[in-house]
Amino acid sequence: MAKILSIALNPAIDIASEAEQIRHTHKTRTHNQQQFPGGGGINVARVIAELGGKCDLVYLSGGATGELLENMLKRIHVQHFPVHIKDPVRIAYMVHESSTGLEYRFVPEGPVVSEEEVKPLFDFMEKSDAEYFIASGSLPRGVEADIYSRMADIASRKGARFVLDTSGDALKVTLSRSRVFLVKPSVGELEGLVGRRLNHGTAGEAAREIVQSGAAQYVALTMGKDGALLATADDVMRFPAIQVPVQSAVGAGDSFVAAMTWSLAEGHDIGEAFRFGLAAGAAAVMTPGTELCRRHDVLELYKAHAENAKARH
Repeated sequence: MAKILSIALNPAIDIASEAEQIRHTHKTRTHNQQQFPGGGGINVARVIAELGGKCDLVYLSGGATGELLENMLKRIHVQHFPVHIKDPVRIAYMVHESSTGLEYRFVPEGPVVSEEEVKPLFDFMEKSDAEYFIASGSLPRGVEADIYSRMADIASRKGARFVLDTSGDALKVTLSRSRVFLVKPSVGELEGLVGRRLNHGTAGEAAREIVQSGAAQYVALTMGKDGALLATADDVMRFPAIQVPVQSAVGAGDSFVAAMTWSLAEGHDIGEAFRFGLAAGAAAVMTPGTELCRRHDVLELYKAHAENAKARH
């Protein structure tokens, strides 16, 4: 198996709970509280570990909440390496309203991070022998939008494959300045990148344009209930969403990109890896709060999806 390094610039402590009804002004009594280490890159590492893969994790950590995050990560089967900063790690909160089935998510912007504080992270990447680098998640305040582009350039110099899952200026700048192996936007993130609304047909065209421009070798586009598509130099592969009972949408995208990279690191081809990503994204919505996907569910959904695809052909 190829070695994977997951990078988390804006990690979080994710707290999830349930309430019968949420009303403004009044106290909302919650129950079934769960706490997980979270944020894009950390979720990716959690899923790879859940699937049985090996993943190093480098992440920014500060304050008392950073200490708590580091202790929580000791229970996860990943080699984790904190890069210490002054400001505290953010705390994100999600409440599931059982009377309506709606989910309320409160996600703070994160710490202020200086250029000096992120330098050790670049040093870590330079010394890493990983064959896949995964940069996932939003940027904390103070970090320049070109940081993922600079990381992609390090990966390129080292002969590693750079996988990107982010949004906004960070996505736009990286794809305009660097070449990545795989980028996994949601349809909303892709719309923000291209500056126009997309439908089922034009989304594939927009993803293919990124590949043809040379910005990415592959684009895996997640479209929620409309499924997902994979754009390559030769084709656009489309799959419908896997129908599963929905508990929570938290972490579905992280599960997708983690499972896809894990599958590639296991030696599978890009099409099979894409199907593993689809299965993991579906498995993630089957679990409550921020639990993410479970290995058994991913494998069962992948197997069922593969059998259905054969039957259609």
